[in-house]
Amino acid sequence: MSQHDRARSRPPRRPRKPRAIRRTRRVALAAVLGLATFTAGWVYVAQDPDKAADPRPQARADARPQAEDRAARDAQRAAAAQQDARRAAAQQAAAPQGLTGVSEQTRARIPAESRQLILVTGKAPDSSESTATFYTRPAAGADWVRTESWPARNGAKGWSTEREYGDLTSPMGVFALTDAGGLLPEPPGTRLPYDRNNGFVPSGLGVNGESLAGSFDYVVAIDFNRRPGRSPLDPVMPDGEDKGGNIWLHVDHDGPSQGCVGIPKAAMQKVLETLDPAARPVIVMGPEGF
Repeated sequence: MSQHDRARSRPPRRPRKPRAIRRTRRVALAAVLGLATFTAGWVYVAQDPDKAADPRPQARADARPQAEDRAARDAQRAAAAQQDARRAAAQQAAAPQGLTGVSEQTRARIPAESRQLILVTGKAPDSSESTATFYTRPAAGADWVRTESWPARNGAKGWSTEREYGDLTSPMGVFALTDAGGLLPEPPGTRLPYDRNNGFVPSGLGVNGESLAGSFDYVVAIDFNRRPGRSPLDPVMPDGEDKGGNIWLHVDHDGPSQGCVGIPKAAMQKVLETLDPAARPVIVMGPEGF
């Protein structure tokens, strides 16, 4: 076979590709490998809690103990408030007979069997301004419970333990409340003996020249120098007329009295509706702290 024929029988050689194409493939491969490496690194970083881009899971983890601390503090405050309330209630319960503004000597004079009490406390020994407060207790010897309170007026010259007729003072002490009356019909539910009488019409003017009209629409006799079990109009004064008498709890006439205690008309109606002879009601009256 001739050399020419041998050359023709050989398979033809593939032409070499240009080097530029091979370089392009290497660059592409490197890019693919680099992208894979970056992607793996990104996935690792996203899953690493110490390097997380989103801080919210960690914030939620931190918020749990903070919320628990706040709840614990709130519970402590609530417990402290309850303890303070219990302490205040215990202190109030420990107050002798639950009364304030009177001395131990005065409290000792209150009958043990009395379950209703009107406390009249003056602003000062020589003051005609005072406060009347109604107290009750469920049983003899139990603590007193305050129910209502009203502004009041007493004698123009205050209070006295040795009252004399015309001295314009109110008597100090503890007195029973046994009888009532007035110009008007008794309020519904009145249980004290009630004398409706046209004699309950005041004459003249008050200490400051004010009208006394309506002052005796309702009265409750204060058992100072009088005979219990009779109308408040009873004129007899067992301890003598020098001490004066006819000391009543009556309707306020917007001025000081000659010795009685005046409270608003609605308060007088409430008193008459509430006082019960079976509860042995009393009135305790005098300046603050007497």
